[in-house]
This record gives sequence, C-alpha cells and structure tokens, in this order.
Amino acid sequence: MPDLGKYAFEVLSSYGATLLLLVGLLALTLRRGRTARAALKKIEAEIKQDG
Repeated sequence: MPDLGKYAFEVLSSYGATLLLLVGLLALTLRRGRTARAALKKIEAEIKQDG
C-alpha cells in the first residue's frame, strides 16, 4: 500500500464510503430485479389463465 501521509484517514475513509455505496446500490438493484421478476411471473400466469 502506498504511503498516504497525513491524508491516509481521508483517503481510506473515502474508499470505504465508496465501497459501502456500491454495495448498497448492488443490493437495491438485486432486490428490484427480484420484485420485477415476481411481478412479471404473476402477470404471465394471469395471461395464461385468461387464455
């Protein structure tokens, strides 16, 4: 790891915050995908039922 000098805390905390935001965005995306997939499956089942 490079020597960050007196700004080590700021740089590392920025990296940490960025990683947390990316993980949060990924989690929200996956959750929304599951919700959309479930809704699509429900709509497709209704269409098949109606014929």
